[in-house]
Amino acid sequence: MIQPIRVLLVEDSPDYRQVVELALERESDIDLVGVYGAAEVALRGLRDAKSRPEPDIVLLDLNLPGMSGLEAIPYLRKEAPEARILILSQSDREADVLRAISEGAAGYLLKSSTVKQIKNGIRTVMEGKSLLDQGVANFMVNAIRNKSSELILEKPLTEREMEILTLLGEGLVKKEIGNRLGIGFATVATHIRHIYDKLRVENAPAAISKAYRSGILPPKD
Repeated sequence: MIQPIRVLLVEDSPDYRQVVELALERESDIDLVGVYGAAEVALRGLRDAKSRPEPDIVLLDLNLPGMSGLEAIPYLRKEAPEARILILSQSDREADVLRAISEGAAGYLLKSSTVKQIKNGIRTVMEGKSLLDQGVANFMVNAIRNKSSELILEKPLTEREMEILTLLGEGLVKKEIGNRLGIGFATVATHIRHIYDKLRVENAPAAISKAYRSGILPPKD
């Protein structure tokens, strides 16, 4: 039997928190294992629950009382290193999106997302894919187009790494990239790890963002 996705929700708005709670509790493949209104309380809850399985997904608001969601990301990753962090925020500020991704968030959704989009976002991130709200993605592309700057890498990307980075930018996942290029999954994974190391990023959204901002990838039309 497939285990449900364990989700931890950190959201300070009681009304919005209740909406998300009700939506997730109706899903047979999602198990809401914790609900907190502040990052400090969530971190304390994770530390106190070391005997229980850690969450698979942390659904995290950014505008929290006390410690902000952005400030909490590295601490959450320390307490639950296997969990993937999915931001659910009102903020579409480029600085917030870029910092969240650079800190290791696997996805970013706006609170204007529908309940269905949030549930599908959880499943997408759980599959190991990265996720950006379409509105945020469009905003970032436009901002990146106007703010490109040259990035000097200690080790330049190889031709194959550039091919793979371009396909990541098109939204393909490792298996699809392997099929497109006629190479194995493990080979793709190795190339992607090298790309992350050279760009000094942690995941695909951060790599794509940095590549567009620095001019490694050409701006989208």
